[in-house]
Amino acid sequence: MKLISTALAISAFLLAPFVSAKPDKPNFVVFLVDDMGWGDVAAYDSEYHETPNIDQLASEGMKFNQAYAACAVCSPSRAAILTGQYPARLKLTDWIPGHKNPKGKLNVPDWTMHIEHERVTIAEALNEAGYQTQFIGKWHLLPVPDTDDWINHYPNKHGFDSNIGGREWGQPKGPGKYFHPFGMPNLEGKEGDYLTDALTDAAVDFIETADKDAPFLLYFAYYTVHGPIIAKDDLTAKYASKQTFNENDKTDYPAADKYAAMVQSLDESVGRVVSALEAQGLDKDTVIVFTSDNGGVNARGNNGPFRDGKATPYEGGIREPLIIKWPGAIQAGSENETPVIGTDIYPTLLDIAGLPLKPREHRDGLSLVPLLTQKNDLERDALYWHYPHYHKANPYSAVRDGNLKLIEYFEDGKLELYELSNDPTESQDLAKEQPEVAKRLHKKLTRWRKRIGAQIPYPNPNYDPEATWRRPQG
Repeated sequence: MKLISTALAISAFLLAPFVSAKPDKPNFVVFLVDDMGWGDVAAYDSEYHETPNIDQLASEGMKFNQAYAACAVCSPSRAAILTGQYPARLKLTDWIPGHKNPKGKLNVPDWTMHIEHERVTIAEALNEAGYQTQFIGKWHLLPVPDTDDWINHYPNKHGFDSNIGGREWGQPKGPGKYFHPFGMPNLEGKEGDYLTDALTDAAVDFIETADKDAPFLLYFAYYTVHGPIIAKDDLTAKYASKQTFNENDKTDYPAADKYAAMVQSLDESVGRVVSALEAQGLDKDTVIVFTSDNGGVNARGNNGPFRDGKATPYEGGIREPLIIKWPGAIQAGSENETPVIGTDIYPTLLDIAGLPLKPREHRDGLSLVPLLTQKNDLERDALYWHYPHYHKANPYSAVRDGNLKLIEYFEDGKLELYELSNDPTESQDLAKEQPEVAKRLHKKLTRWRKRIGAQIPYPNPNYDPEATWRRPQG
């Protein structure tokens, strides 16, 4: 018996290098939705949209009720998540290539239309630590096509091993838009295929074929629910037949049925990815993050009770759903009221993985692990936004300090002040009632802009007050 045991021990020692070892670091799946409003998810009180799979994530993880995008439009918000830095610090402050307003009162500063290679993205940081990194979906971080540097800013040049679907587009522009043909890199399909489903096929394939001996980051950046509003006919018919429109849901708008159908396709995608993780026995070793890049477009998205929507400094433009599932570490079904922001995702993933933080990279983000484990609070001074561009609002900056929020508009220097705990809908401007408070926050905002080198719009010598400029609707 002793000889047999010794032989088995020797055999195990000799075979050890060839036996698959379970990675000691968790996998990460990041779901980044495009233009999803705070109230587009049933877990965030929508009574019209059906999102059982996203709701399941909330019931198994932590739901953040005061989570913010780092910008009210897509490209800057996405860059902030990848770098852990405010768009103002990156000088990447508008969607690419942005709007032009040549006769406006202010000139837009000469901003950057890509992530500088000196920045170490979360994908690069995890890749350095042995992670497989897969990008799927919307990238929208390429400089305008006529630049020589175009080819050097695809996802595979910023830390991702592979890119499926990512290019300069901010929305589907292929021959079939949301239906095949898609016109996107490395994305196959056939006639009748729906874009969200095709991208999900790629995500599931990655999960099934990924090296099980190494952890992975699957960064799934959806094109949906950005326009054009195109959905599957059967799901559209389902929502068209629903007669229960809740007044507070703000769903009584044109194409509500198609938009809700797009939301359901998104939810089904999330469910398929989670099922793939379970089928591979990876669900207990995978951390899932679900969020959006900015608020919903007013004409279609549901921003819950909040004011306005995408591209504006109000809560409807920047307040986002954020759900994090961390098996074994988070109290299932918990909720958190701490204000957090997109730049926090980078250090949070590093912290969860047990990797050293990179404070010189994610300079504007904090790890959310103390909140997720309910062991501590965040030590943060304030949250900031800076948008020196024309879109659905005039150029502005904003700061949230505690429950106070100040907005500064650059054209006329107007200040608006809101107390969010008592007035989350931002219906009562307190700037004139509390001028000293507004002045204090304005000084704080000004100091922050100077500290990080924020670019400021400047007077336009070609300003024509009689000229009209059509504000974009999408």
